[in-house]
Amino acid sequence: MTLEDYLGVGVRLKLGNHTFTAGEIRRFAAKYDPQPFHLDEEAARRSVLGGLCASGWHSAAIWMKLNVANPYEEVGAAWQGPRPIFGPSPGIRDLKWLKPVYAGDTITYYRTGTDLRAHPRREGWWIHQVGAEGENSDGGKVIEFTSGVLVKGPASDGC
Repeated sequence: MTLEDYLGVGVRLKLGNHTFTAGEIRRFAAKYDPQPFHLDEEAARRSVLGGLCASGWHSAAIWMKLNVANPYEEVGAAWQGPRPIFGPSPGIRDLKWLKPVYAGDTITYYRTGTDLRAHPRREGWWIHQVGAEGENSDGGKVIEFTSGVLVKGPASDGC
């Protein structure tokens, strides 16, 4: 098994579901994104969004929570030897909030391994790119972005 196999390059993995409640939306917004359409149901109804909805940052934070809770062992079950070490993320790109996430919506989150390449300056470290997505119960995509993570692991046959 290669490092690509362990990391699930080319594999779309369901991370889990999260239902956004009105109380949770208001609590997150009060701390991190205090805009009226995240805090007040009447103000939200009068806004272009038409109802209380979660901050896009809230929907991204839930993806991260579920991503960390879903280690790579599911796709890398046959891995032999020491597990790779995960470092920090070098960043995200192409973040898009495609549809509002309203109070009561259940979002299903996914991670798809898209790329693995050697880090240009850190020997033994790799940069793993993943596609991140969230879909509502109608199958409509509400969030998407590309995220990177640094991984320390053995040489990979595919790189």
